[in-house]
Amino acid sequence: MSLFWRIFLLNAAGLVVATALLLGPVTVSTPVLVGEALVLLAGLAALLAGNAVVLRLGLTPLHRLGHAMATADLLVPGARPEVAGPAEAAQLIATYNTMLDRLQAERAAGAGRALQAQEDERHRIARELHDEVGQTLTAVLLQLKRVADRVPAELREEVSLSQEATRAGLDEVRRIARRLRPGVLEELGLASALRSLAAEFTHHGLTVHHQVPGDLPPLAPESELVIYRVAQEGLTNTARHAAADRAELSLRPLPGGVELLVRDNGTGLGEASEGAGIHGMRERALLIGAEIHFEPAPGRGTDVRLHVPTPPGDRTANRAEDTPGDTVGDRSSDRTGDRP
Repeated sequence: MSLFWRIFLLNAAGLVVATALLLGPVTVSTPVLVGEALVLLAGLAALLAGNAVVLRLGLTPLHRLGHAMATADLLVPGARPEVAGPAEAAQLIATYNTMLDRLQAERAAGAGRALQAQEDERHRIARELHDEVGQTLTAVLLQLKRVADRVPAELREEVSLSQEATRAGLDEVRRIARRLRPGVLEELGLASALRSLAAEFTHHGLTVHHQVPGDLPPLAPESELVIYRVAQEGLTNTARHAAADRAELSLRPLPGGVELLVRDNGTGLGEASEGAGIHGMRERALLIGAEIHFEPAPGRGTDVRLHVPTPPGDRTANRAEDTPGDTVGDRSSDRTGDRP
């Protein structure tokens, strides 16, 4: 029943009962007697109480809708107010849910196009770094080698320092190109790419342990890229902001999907607002219908959990080149695809 008819019928019932009583045995004297005043006040109180109950029941769904609208987040899928209450309120809530679904779909589509353009731009920059800057620095190294063979002995040390600086710059350019375009992901698969990523972030003061088995269920290329980028962003946040000395990177199969876990023993999220990195991870997860959660780690630190669903029926897959591992240390097998 609609809210209008609920209130109308309640008020009509109260007025009909009052009229029937006045036309019947109930009379009002002049001046009004105490007993008659008590009866009138009791009837008025009953009518007001009935109106209050009906209005409370009718407006509660609207209060829930207002709270849902104030706390709505398009990056958190599935959070919808319950369609309940009078007809008008239920229709309004259903319309709001439909609008939210449409906005979320449009946001996901727009974010997908933006992220795809970002990935294309990353590939272009990585290719230019490798082809242009990398080749230029390689040519400079060759020229410095020829110069080192001809300069006097007292200048060879300075030329050698220039060679080392150029070689370090070339290695940095290649490292940046690898991070912009994960060639190992395309060439050797997700497991090797994650192990290589863990090895890359293991540096002075931070040790990254990984546990990535080889028997992962088959995933779409988009899902593999999202998993890799979320792991990369999580480790980047750990290295830059967490003040941690240990991190863990694991990927394990679950019923209906896989779960990525990036854990550190740093300072945790605290009360700080979410930055662009976390928003980017949420948008990437939304693109493939994944769920991502940021939680305090056991003891101290932060857990980043990404649950990626797999299509029904796809539960087992083996890649011959992927072998289980749990400790960062050997880079020889995982760095084959480092060259962009």
